[in-house]
Amino acid sequence: MMRRRDLWKVLAACPAGAMFLRATGRLEPTAVQTGDVAGGEATVWMRSAVPGRMSVKWRTAGAWREAPGPALSAQTDFTGRVLLTGLPAGQRIFYEASVEGAHPLRGSFLTPPHGHADVRFLWSGDMVGQGWGINPDIGGITIFETMRKLEPHFFLHSGDTIYADVPVPPEVTLPDGRVWKNLVTAGKSKVAETLDEFRGAYRYNLLDENVRRFSAQVAQVWQWDDHEVMNNWSSSKDIRDDSRYREKDVQTLVKRARQAFLEYAPLSPAARRIYRKISYGPLLDVFVLDMRSFRGPNTWNRQETASSETAYLGATQIEWLIRDLRTSKALWKVMAADMPIGLPAPDGKDALGRTRFDASANGDGPPLGRELEIASLLSAMKQHNIRNTVWLTADVHYTAAHHYHPERARFHDFLPFWEFVSGPLNAGTFGPTRLDDTFGPRALFQKAPPAGRSNLCPLEGMQFFGDVRIDGKRKTLEVTLRDMTGAALYSKTLIPEFG
Repeated sequence: MMRRRDLWKVLAACPAGAMFLRATGRLEPTAVQTGDVAGGEATVWMRSAVPGRMSVKWRTAGAWREAPGPALSAQTDFTGRVLLTGLPAGQRIFYEASVEGAHPLRGSFLTPPHGHADVRFLWSGDMVGQGWGINPDIGGITIFETMRKLEPHFFLHSGDTIYADVPVPPEVTLPDGRVWKNLVTAGKSKVAETLDEFRGAYRYNLLDENVRRFSAQVAQVWQWDDHEVMNNWSSSKDIRDDSRYREKDVQTLVKRARQAFLEYAPLSPAARRIYRKISYGPLLDVFVLDMRSFRGPNTWNRQETASSETAYLGATQIEWLIRDLRTSKALWKVMAADMPIGLPAPDGKDALGRTRFDASANGDGPPLGRELEIASLLSAMKQHNIRNTVWLTADVHYTAAHHYHPERARFHDFLPFWEFVSGPLNAGTFGPTRLDDTFGPRALFQKAPPAGRSNLCPLEGMQFFGDVRIDGKRKTLEVTLRDMTGAALYSKTLIPEFG
């Protein structure tokens, strides 16, 4: 019988997916992903080149076990998901996903460790934005190969998994005269409006070999933000004067975008919502938040009383979050947010000439607007003595470490906490943004473009991801902010609080 080590060598050498030409001449990918690995379960996602019934065979080192899956067809863009159950802890699971009559796609993933063993995971967001696409001249999206080599248990994708509203041009001429060359497809040649165009943005990312290899070997946890639909979308978004769009109804675009996201994200086959908890053993729970689906309209965001207009996570999600935080048995509780708490994100002007905001932050001062909901959440966490929370996020296209403390804040009823920011992933680099003092944040570290520069090309090296290690013996949580080469830029070790 083949030894486990030899099996890993064979599977690692096999393609995790490929590119193929349809009869129409369209270049498309086949690929596999794994997601939401927890509690002896995992979701295996597949995109096939042909229709047929999907199935997954899996093993550690013993006999193969098989799990049947759905029929793949054009109705779901040849994507499908299978839930694997009964998985052993602390193992690398090898699998083959296939449809009848086609070669299997091979992959693997790690299951949560036994007991109080070490856990390592990565996070980042903001993928293929501002026209910076797959550049074959530099080997494609190489930051994913850097992350794969670290062999994390999983990767948290913090949103902007695509840029549906930003096409990829054939070339971009840089200020110094160099030319960035993109792989181009019909699906990324214009803003996404049809369901197939939204799907095309996900297909585009999977054309990159680094991304396919990473997806086949590292489990993922996905959430979304705005660019899965369009920049800064909310119920107040108005695109009637945006000549790029023929479809002017934003909610129609949201419906199509959500369908494409749920088709391409490696969520549970039964998943119908994005917010959820991933229990990763006694040391870690990941609370995946959805700051888009339940928000009120983007406004000037300085209302003095809470209402449907100031909703951000929304009442139902807030109730779920507080309840599950209270019942969590994990030592560390990671709050996976698609937007930072203390960084304002302006979104144009309202009819009265006041600045609208896309995030919760709205400038210095006491909690107002969406900050009222954040204040209520933080206050409830203090009331119920919910400690050892760490916020991880992306969205702003630079990396930073923020510490929030009531002694520095305008609002005082909360426990101190850390927020770490990372990204982008092959997108323009921006920032930094001035922090809003409402919850007392202080930037202990940030790396962003120098003054006067923005939308930096990935060639400048300012692409970032975060690296989290939980020490099973010491129970500490260490966060390291890294650049696209894997070089450590900043590290902070957090000591858990007990009692």
